[in-house]
Amino acid sequence: MASEDIVVATARRIMGEVLDPQTLNRATGEDWKATAWRALEDAGLTLAWVPEVHGGAGASMEDGFAIVREAGRCAAPVPICETLLAGWLLGCAGISVPKGTMTCAPTREGDCVRLGKSGALEGRLRAVPFARDAEFLALVAECEVKGGVVALLETRGLAIAEGVNLAGDAQNAVVLSAVRPLALEPAPAGVDGRTLRLMGAIVRAVQMTGALEAVLELAVTYANERVAFERPIAKFQAVQHSLARLAGEVAAAMAASGSAAEVAATRAPSEEAVLLEGASAKIRVGEAAGEGAGIAHQVLGAIGFTREHTLHRFTRRLWAWRDDFGNESSWAVTLGGLVAGKGADALWPMLAER
Repeated sequence: MASEDIVVATARRIMGEVLDPQTLNRATGEDWKATAWRALEDAGLTLAWVPEVHGGAGASMEDGFAIVREAGRCAAPVPICETLLAGWLLGCAGISVPKGTMTCAPTREGDCVRLGKSGALEGRLRAVPFARDAEFLALVAECEVKGGVVALLETRGLAIAEGVNLAGDAQNAVVLSAVRPLALEPAPAGVDGRTLRLMGAIVRAVQMTGALEAVLELAVTYANERVAFERPIAKFQAVQHSLARLAGEVAAAMAASGSAAEVAATRAPSEEAVLLEGASAKIRVGEAAGEGAGIAHQVLGAIGFTREHTLHRFTRRLWAWRDDFGNESSWAVTLGGLVAGKGADALWPMLAER
């Protein structure tokens, strides 16, 4: 069995046990989070992208993306993807990674953190996923003397505003004022705020693809079980057409995110090919998420909006994840700038190379 198959099987089994959407739908309180995180952490899933020498599992990029996709398939309401990204960033800089929940920043274009001459960090970050729930924050900061730096901070004591995304998961503004990091190292060449946002966009694209796969399964299962006029609604041509459209959106998402993940796993994150694939994937998967969620709710009707049904757990997160690490519009502008900058004659060779 290939390494990626083993990782998928392990991640699917563990997440199915501790992050089952229907079980969490019925849960009261948040006591389940500690148990779930401990299971994920003990299996080495949370630090898959961190080299063993720095405290991680030392798994491949492909294995990490497989974990991300499985997290999407269960609409994981814990920061496993954010912890993977933070671990990747810290590992790039050679910083030993602690156990525990992590998140990363900057996630929005225009956010900036600066390292002063005193060694303290200053800046404001908007909409950091799970900042309120995370124990640590990994970030890229600017520094006039050293260039970019990668820093590890403890979130306890930081000024973190209250806030949630459309799914109800923590998403917070963070203000840094004279904050001294736990660890600080120069950022490797090609690793900066945009690189982190690009990697985050690819992660979200893969995560949304996993969620869309689960949404398709829910819609097909419901259509085959729901009976109207003495036959399953899946037998009606209109419903079949809707399911076919949904399947088409899922297939497009799988192709776009899979291609981006493959390039990110084999190329340096600063390479043009990663930008082209990553931006395209975030745009196309975001569109699929919007279209696919609408189709699924049409198929399931009113029941899909109820708390008792799991569909809304996926669709609300799909809508929220579209905005994380840049939405379709922002990446379209970036992609347009890349194409325009190279000129009309370079467009086809750039596309054909992929």
